[in-house]
Amino acid sequence: MRRRNLSRVMHAVATQGTLSRAAVASHIGLTRAAVSTLVDELIRAGLLEELGPERPGRVGRPGSALAVSARGPAGIGAEVGVDHLAVCAVDLRGEVRARTVRRVGNRGRAPEPVLADLASLVREVAREAAQEGLRPAGLAVAVPGLVARDTHTVVRAPNLDWHDADLGALLPSELPLTVDNEANFGALAELWLGGTAPADFLHVSAEIGIGAALVVDGRLLRGSRGFAGELGHVPVWPEGPECTCGGRGCLEQYAGEEAVLRAAGLAPGADQVGVLAERAAAGDAQVRAALRGAGTALGIALTGAVNLLDPRAVVLGGALSRLAPWLLPSLEGELGHRITGPSCGVVVSGVGSDGPLLGAAHAVVRAVLDDPVGVAQGS
Repeated sequence: MRRRNLSRVMHAVATQGTLSRAAVASHIGLTRAAVSTLVDELIRAGLLEELGPERPGRVGRPGSALAVSARGPAGIGAEVGVDHLAVCAVDLRGEVRARTVRRVGNRGRAPEPVLADLASLVREVAREAAQEGLRPAGLAVAVPGLVARDTHTVVRAPNLDWHDADLGALLPSELPLTVDNEANFGALAELWLGGTAPADFLHVSAEIGIGAALVVDGRLLRGSRGFAGELGHVPVWPEGPECTCGGRGCLEQYAGEEAVLRAAGLAPGADQVGVLAERAAAGDAQVRAALRGAGTALGIALTGAVNLLDPRAVVLGGALSRLAPWLLPSLEGELGHRITGPSCGVVVSGVGSDGPLLGAAHAVVRAVLDDPVGVAQGS
């Protein structure tokens, strides 16, 4: 019960920004005396801090305003992309305090050198965060592939050409480690940070590949093995081109970044999504035709998912969020005449391409808020 109540206090202050002890007691339904004891323990652990008396104008003696500490534990989030590595540190207030990105081609590279590079970036970010009084509470890594549930093993990542890679054996062992699919972390970022998604939504994101994650009643639907959401390998046209997964006509072959670039007559390169957006905005007919085709393919694939799962909304994240103005007309057209029930709204992510990285870091932060005792005992 004590652990649960400490967590309730942390979540109340983290959600509201600043609160007095009396306000915390009102929010969570405990006595002021009980809350004061819990708050004192969290202050001693360095998880909360007192900011001084509240602003005047309230009736009675002013209380001392509480806030989540800007020092102490931090969540380290990392992302392995096909063409980049990224790491960031997020404090308990949800602020990014350190970040680094390295552009590097990871397709076909073995897991060992890729993760050695990632570990170097993690240490770099941890050193920078330490200069601001932060210490890593855990590391969460987003990867573009299938991750076996409750493990650190990437069973298959077609766009990296990885199979059965145990990331736990290749990353710093001193930090609690979480490994998950990038689409899952992107959906969690949308849930926690996006501000536009309901509690039930289907999150779809695209970079080189296309991933999806279903959130039901504020929680991820992972599937029995943790493999739910592989929308990119749903066949759109079964006799279409061969895919890296071994199938044919998968959605990625029509709406993945490389497929759209080919249709637009552009070569792969750094920030080509930005180039697509610029050319589409300037009226480039070939680029707009490529994006219409991608939107049509997305609409066909999403029709099956929406008819089967009945989400309240579809959220477009990652590169899709930057290209939404030119994808949405054909995408929504397909959904409009194929969905059997009421129309399903399509909204653009409030987080965008940062979703997987931020979702990973915030997953560590939320684990601290959920179990502040464990963090304090581990410090």
